[in-house]
Amino acid sequence: MIGLFDRMARPLLRVLDPETAHRLTVKALHHAPLPGAPVDDPHLAVRAFGLNFPNPIGIAAGFDKNGEVPDALLRLGFGFVEVGTVTLRPQAGNPRPRLFRLDADEAVINRLGFNSEGADAVLRRLAARVGDGGIVGVNIGANRDSTDRVADYVKLIETFAPVASYFTVNVSSPNTPQLRELQKLDVLDDLLARVVETRDRVSRDAGPVPVLLKIAPDVSLAQLDDMVGAARRRRVDGMIVANTTTARSPELRERIKAIETGGLSGRPLFALSTRVLAETYVRAEDAFPLIGCGGINSGAAAIAKIKAGASLLQLYSGLVFRGVGLVAQIKADILASLRLSPVDDLADLVGSDAAAMTAAPWPE
Repeated sequence: MIGLFDRMARPLLRVLDPETAHRLTVKALHHAPLPGAPVDDPHLAVRAFGLNFPNPIGIAAGFDKNGEVPDALLRLGFGFVEVGTVTLRPQAGNPRPRLFRLDADEAVINRLGFNSEGADAVLRRLAARVGDGGIVGVNIGANRDSTDRVADYVKLIETFAPVASYFTVNVSSPNTPQLRELQKLDVLDDLLARVVETRDRVSRDAGPVPVLLKIAPDVSLAQLDDMVGAARRRRVDGMIVANTTTARSPELRERIKAIETGGLSGRPLFALSTRVLAETYVRAEDAFPLIGCGGINSGAAAIAKIKAGASLLQLYSGLVFRGVGLVAQIKADILASLRLSPVDDLADLVGSDAAAMTAAPWPE
């Protein structure tokens, strides 16, 4: 039934403005009488950050920005959901249009700019579902007009610790002015120190909540050394690699739309984000697990991310072009790959190709 609805609805949604189509999709999920979450094959289970994931496929931040439909998404078969990015105070984001589909490239450009209903609204929704189960992380970011952005992250940790399965510290969106400056070593080191200290302090009442760092793919290897070093030194629980890119490959076919300002996601991001993932994996040296994000639109792409170093995966743009059936397809392809592999455990595939990937030429 879900697959049939998806096949019928997607052509209709594609004729609408992308942001309008997204809003209608969220509303439909909110009201749809979905069945319970499917029972996953035990071979898909992953333990990471102290959490037990029924399968490795999550939906990335950006789809459910305000925590409206996490349970509906879990019922679609995702192993975990990341809501947000949530800002402390409500903000409208950038002017519309700010979301663009590049159909020929299976890509999306967004310059949403952390449009958020704010922490209070999202907290009410997540508090109402406490006890419902499932892993629901909260992606947090600073308000664009904040005079102390680090303080925003600290306050968001304090606010959401009782209801978040994990936190993602987003310092990598290209659509909030100077946000990526927080990736610089001195600033990032201070930010992570304060975030982890806050998490440890509130965990006495809220319980332990993992803290992850989400980075951009547009980094030099020296910058990556600094970021992974800071993450290890401050004992974060994991990293997400990677956010959208500001780069534009000359091979993009949608040349007119490609000049739009914003972060590019989808298929063209796959090679770059996967290489940065492998580079991150070899630098992390098993200090913490990684989530691979960027350009996953097939089972083969998902398996490549795992072999590059991802214990878990996140999708978003791939769903726009392939539909929700992509989740079940990836699960089936991972299981098939395991059956053909000499290993029985998904964890044994993680990072198996990372060293070879880092020795290859840098992707164009």
